[in-house]
Amino acid sequence: MNKELQTVFHYHETTKHSQKRYAKSLGYMDWATQPDPFRIYKGTKSIDLALSFDNPTPPYSLLDEELPSAPLMLESLSQLLQFSMGIAAWKSSGGSSWAVRCNASSGNLHPTESYLILPPIMGSAKSSVSHYAPKNHALEILAEFDTNFFETLPNESFLIALSSIAWREAWKYGERAFRYVQLDAGHAWQALAVSAKMLGWKITRVDNVSDKQIAKIAGLDQENRFFEEEKPDMLLIVSKEESSPSLDVAPLIDALPNKYEGIANKLSPSIHEWEIIDEVEKATSVMQTPQTQTDRCKVAREPSRESKEVVLNRRSIHVMDKEKSKISKEQFHALLRSVDCSLDGKENATHLAIFVHRVEEYDQGLYLHVRNQKDLQDFKKEFHDTFLWRKTDFENLYLLEIADFTKASKIISCNQDIASDGAFSLGMICRYSKELLAYNAHRYKELYWECGMIGQQFYLEATALGLSGTGIGCFLDDLMNVNVLGLKNNLYQSLYHFTVGVGYVDSRIETRPAY
Repeated sequence: MNKELQTVFHYHETTKHSQKRYAKSLGYMDWATQPDPFRIYKGTKSIDLALSFDNPTPPYSLLDEELPSAPLMLESLSQLLQFSMGIAAWKSSGGSSWAVRCNASSGNLHPTESYLILPPIMGSAKSSVSHYAPKNHALEILAEFDTNFFETLPNESFLIALSSIAWREAWKYGERAFRYVQLDAGHAWQALAVSAKMLGWKITRVDNVSDKQIAKIAGLDQENRFFEEEKPDMLLIVSKEESSPSLDVAPLIDALPNKYEGIANKLSPSIHEWEIIDEVEKATSVMQTPQTQTDRCKVAREPSRESKEVVLNRRSIHVMDKEKSKISKEQFHALLRSVDCSLDGKENATHLAIFVHRVEEYDQGLYLHVRNQKDLQDFKKEFHDTFLWRKTDFENLYLLEIADFTKASKIISCNQDIASDGAFSLGMICRYSKELLAYNAHRYKELYWECGMIGQQFYLEATALGLSGTGIGCFLDDLMNVNVLGLKNNLYQSLYHFTVGVGYVDSRIETRPAY
């Protein structure tokens, strides 16, 4: 096993929560160093984007159909960004206010930044690299240059680079923050994919590009322009057509200027260093290993409201109303169906261990949604040998144990009532050690990205059904892995938890327009 993999396995074990100890953090909120949630680049030319609230969007139920493609122009880019990385609303209470964005984030801390790499479209004869500034819904022009690179892509295609500022999460969550940063990158990826569908566009992650190349494209390697480190995550192709995940970015990089415009704003007066996060960031920045392509999800849904309404009304609920949280079998199946197949065009590595609390026609108990049948026999060998493995009305969903898991699910989720008071909660169980050994340390990030995509899709599907959802990053890892499931090794690990029900709306919190 190489050094990078050793670092990843060590990080994951070290940052597990347990009943005896939580992963290291400051243990308090250092309000004096709270990071600014909005990145801006001082000294750049900024282009204000027209808001898209009045734009008609397809019904959410039809997003997986083949829809007409919008032309590539500022107005369509504005809609793409507003309904994915933009602000959905402002909330205020007790003299404080905060922005709620379309893409979910752990603690609403939003470590993910987005950069557009565009052909000449903005009244300029040059290609450009821009940073999206969600607070003002604007593009900040970092670089303009000449290149023939876009002629190698389908007509009106462009790129999006996603990056992360780990300090925004580490400020609150300490050493475990790297996990949440990667989940948020997955949330952002799926948010962009859904917003692109509204425009008849398709998004593909490039899987033969290095972190170093992404950093070069977004200008993140120009360290004198930054106070806090910002690390590259992924590069996405946005096109009217299905794209190959393989892309030669060398001609693009050769055309980029050596120095970009603008200096990134300082997010905090000082930062607290977490050495273990620096180590795992470095270990996972190795070149990724491409996976085999597979078909993406195309989900048939019941008629629903406009997709923009679903996106803009997505919220993370802090309190579930257990008296109202019983859902129908049809709603439960619709939620599972929305994530049953691949969201990213790669083979599924993530499965759902579900605590069913309040679902009509379902016994209370522990269920397993097997999203990839290749793992089924492994599960039967690795899980508790007392499990029932009884098939249900939903294909690939198995009843493992009939029992009331409301108390257990609450304890596992760091004693949070939201895990027990909804219709169900779940743990995302990933094929773990085999994936890392087969695909190298970069795969650790990719597993979290897959979980984040599933979480974002659950958020939207729950909203479309008139329900509520909340991602749960705080859970007792091995209480789930070992005690509940019976795992004796790290072939599989739980990486993210989620709950769905009917949320309690706090009338004391005022909602104001996004822009």
